[in-house]
Amino acid sequence: MYKKLLKTVAATSMAASLLLAGCSKDTKDANAGAKEKKDDPNEKVTLTFWDENAGPQRTPIWEELIKRFHDKNPNITVEYVGLPKDSAKQKYDAAIAANDTPDVASVQTSWLPEFSLREALLPLDSYFDKWEDKEKINKGSLDFNKKIVADNKLYGIPYTQNLDILWVRPDWFKEANVQIPENWDDFFGAVEKLADKDKNRYGYTIRGGAGGSFQLQRMMYAYSGINDYIKDGKSTINDPKHAEFLKKYFALYKKFTPQSDITNDYKAMIAGFDTGAVAMVQHNIGSFGEHSKALQPDQFQAIPLPKTADGKYVAEGGNTIGISVFKGTKHPDAAWKLASFLNSKDSQSYWNQQVGQIPTNSEVLGEDWIKESPHIQTAFKVYDDKDTVLYQPPFYLPEYRSILDTVVDPGTQAVLSGKMTIEEFLNEWAQAMEKAQAQYDEHFKK
Repeated sequence: MYKKLLKTVAATSMAASLLLAGCSKDTKDANAGAKEKKDDPNEKVTLTFWDENAGPQRTPIWEELIKRFHDKNPNITVEYVGLPKDSAKQKYDAAIAANDTPDVASVQTSWLPEFSLREALLPLDSYFDKWEDKEKINKGSLDFNKKIVADNKLYGIPYTQNLDILWVRPDWFKEANVQIPENWDDFFGAVEKLADKDKNRYGYTIRGGAGGSFQLQRMMYAYSGINDYIKDGKSTINDPKHAEFLKKYFALYKKFTPQSDITNDYKAMIAGFDTGAVAMVQHNIGSFGEHSKALQPDQFQAIPLPKTADGKYVAEGGNTIGISVFKGTKHPDAAWKLASFLNSKDSQSYWNQQVGQIPTNSEVLGEDWIKESPHIQTAFKVYDDKDTVLYQPPFYLPEYRSILDTVVDPGTQAVLSGKMTIEEFLNEWAQAMEKAQAQYDEHFKK
């Protein structure tokens, strides 16, 4: 049944069109050999590590951790390869299709279902069960990673957890005597009040370019409070509450946001905030590093996404990134040694402190930097609230990511340019998800 779905998805999905090439007989034979091979602990080996979000802020962090690993393991050389965030998924796809994958990589949780169906990843269950630190990694995040893949195996060890929030300029709010938003009425009112064309200031910036679908989706559910993404085969994407939100949200474009928002990618959006052009930006706590270098401590602040009409926070479940080992590695033991090192207390502490995200290793949570980081405490405030709603996107659908990239991102631009109505946009999005769900159900729920 597992392989039957693999063939079906390969024939029907553009994103999965590389599946057959990625799962050829030669690939499977090579993978099987890698799985059974045991490393000679004294052999000098070279591993390749891929970073899915490279750049001037994060690349040096990985390079430092790799140096520390090499100091402890002089027989293992790790070659770092950094990929830009917006094109990383395509690079992984091509590598899987060509059977030329890295040994170890940082892999987003939403990629695990597709990569596991493509038989690209090495199950880590046996390694993890023998690991002395296994009890220290957040059990909920581990269980989630196993739940979303078809065979319920562990394909990624999460080293960081994130939360979408609003970054705001508290000094601008104080100057304009405007209240920091707590609900959505506050938010829309603040965007309008803080826009000042005479000062070349905008109240907000929309990510209309690559990757904007993720942020748009999280804003929609934070507004509606709906906790089911798909229910009884029907997507809630085109729920009237989401249409209501988008009519307000997209109406901000060009009036209170920059005209360039329609093509904004991550870098452009963050630059708008960090250079003092916009008062608020929706991203996550992981952009703390960029803001802390560009702005003074009193010039940026993380606040939760506004509460729903009935006073609840909404967050996306499974918002983690993990370390995975690819099945084609010739050195699985050495690869696991690197994966476990990157999830150690010291490694997780160093990475997450620099980036500004939440470690999954419990030993780190008591460190002073956690207690002294306002943005981390903001995340805890949301996650620890008993009324917080966690909705779960259908990461398990092989086409999930491709729908966001090929339907939602260009659909957003079509709406902003007036070529598509909000209702048409949401219906197209919902129908794509429902079709993917129906295909999945056909092969897994018989």
